[in-house]
Amino acid sequence: MCFFVGYLANAQKDTLQLGAHYAEDQIYASVNYAQLNNQPSGISKSSFSYAFSIGFIKDFTLNKKGTIAIALGLGYGYDFFNHQLKVQELNNSTIFDFGANLTANTFSTHNLEFPLEFRLRTSTAKKYDFWRIYTGVKFLYNLKHNFKYTENITPTSFTTISSFKKLQYGFTLSAGFDEYNFNVFYSLTPLFEDAFLNGEEINTSVIKFGFIFYIL
Repeated sequence: MCFFVGYLANAQKDTLQLGAHYAEDQIYASVNYAQLNNQPSGISKSSFSYAFSIGFIKDFTLNKKGTIAIALGLGYGYDFFNHQLKVQELNNSTIFDFGANLTANTFSTHNLEFPLEFRLRTSTAKKYDFWRIYTGVKFLYNLKHNFKYTENITPTSFTTISSFKKLQYGFTLSAGFDEYNFNVFYSLTPLFEDAFLNGEEINTSVIKFGFIFYIL
């Protein structure tokens, strides 16, 4: 069955002629190194942290050659951070503190992703290996988050943080050749709202950079 489906897919590609109208509908997958940005004074940046995502993106060409397009997608993303900020939820209120003495301090998120891209590329209807620059915004809707830390050998976990922003968005840039592309996500929204530590507003945001793979 896999051989038959692959044969049909190749046959459909071969029917395209140079100059024919086409679109680059794709499955995407990314693997990224992640960091927390704009941490409060006295809080270090996160140690080794990572993120990955997978989804589908629909392409809408804006010119006959297919070299300019916009694209809209839907996907799933997972982020995992080792960090220093101590986050607690007590009596429906989020409490922030310095976590320098914690032996472990992590949080993870599960998000729906909605990428919106403006696309420039050197592809044609018969050329499947090409250079690309895709830029745009990605909207994230948080499905689940979990903050964990260990203090005095006692583990503590919070799965609902009231000040955590469920809807976030950021700038994206992907550039490269064929399936292999460098990828950057720069969050334009903080992780928390109405959040303060010692009177200082917490504007912690996320930066991710790594590789994204596009599969036709």
